[in-house]
Amino acid sequence: MGKVLEKEAFGLAAKDESGVLSPFSFSRRETAEKDVRFKVLFCGICHTDLCMAKNEWGFTTYPLVPGHEIVGVVTEVGAKVTKFNVGDKVGVGYMSRSCLSCDNCSDGEENYCPKMILTSGGKDYDDTMTHGGYSDHMVCAEDFIIRIPDNLPLDGAAPLLCAGVTVFSPMKYHGLDKPGMHIGVVGLGGLGHVGVKFAKALGNKVTVISTSERKRDEAINRLGADAFLVSRDPKQMEDAVGTMDGIIDTVSATHPLLPLLGLLKNKGKLVMVGAPAKPLELPTMPLILGRKMVVGSMIGGIKETQEMVDLAGKHNITADIELISVDYVNTAMERLAKGDVKYRFVIDVANTLKPTH
Repeated sequence: MGKVLEKEAFGLAAKDESGVLSPFSFSRRETAEKDVRFKVLFCGICHTDLCMAKNEWGFTTYPLVPGHEIVGVVTEVGAKVTKFNVGDKVGVGYMSRSCLSCDNCSDGEENYCPKMILTSGGKDYDDTMTHGGYSDHMVCAEDFIIRIPDNLPLDGAAPLLCAGVTVFSPMKYHGLDKPGMHIGVVGLGGLGHVGVKFAKALGNKVTVISTSERKRDEAINRLGADAFLVSRDPKQMEDAVGTMDGIIDTVSATHPLLPLLGLLKNKGKLVMVGAPAKPLELPTMPLILGRKMVVGSMIGGIKETQEMVDLAGKHNITADIELISVDYVNTAMERLAKGDVKYRFVIDVANTLKPTH
């Protein structure tokens, strides 16, 4: 195999476990026959970016260019690309490649492919590290590019490529997308707030479950939830026992599962999409007595992601964001670690990332 030609790129990278991001120049491959190259306009900041930058999961390779909620405009397509043209609005999410031949890929679940390549901080098939969307441009295989509907603002659409599909996928897979179902959403952060929006778009009754009253008004009057439960209020929780068909748990902090299982109807499903660092205690008796299930879910396949974005276009769903400049990214990371954001930081890459950074 001949040498892969490259094009210069620049962005921000974490270079050690401090997680501090600083200017970084690197190379991206030339546009191959089935590749799409696009100018990055906006990139969301996911909590995963923070964990990876600080090596909290123990497998980060430095330097790391974070970012997997990436949107922009196509600038070049390979000779055999058929789905996209120069000028199209597109995006890339958490994965940028998979084997496309295993059972998972054949079932449209590339996200569970054993050879799935992360968009940021992954090792590609040629042993080079992948660099994410905190950068001026991206190159990605056509099969992993998502088309963004023209009516969606790109800054608010960017977080849908991770946060949006993370909550949408389990609703679809576990049959929690039927109009009239009662869905609980635990936590009202980056994942939870779009979970409320998609559950409502699918015709569900939605109850937000939080640890305090602080977000009640936001949940009901701004995001459109039907009800709000304070999980630390025994009376509120008791009154809601056995009322929910499914619960999407977005919380990454350690928390008890027993009260949530009590909210489920028989055969109800508790879907874990948050990733607490420490194991959670799982009581088995409620599962046995009510044929209840606790399951996990990670992002979604490409077809599913496109379906999610198209539904967002139909219902004008975007993330609630705080648009920031490149110069503010490290401050944003500090605030994100404290939960101080409503509800997603998005970097204005095109307007604020310059080669001199």
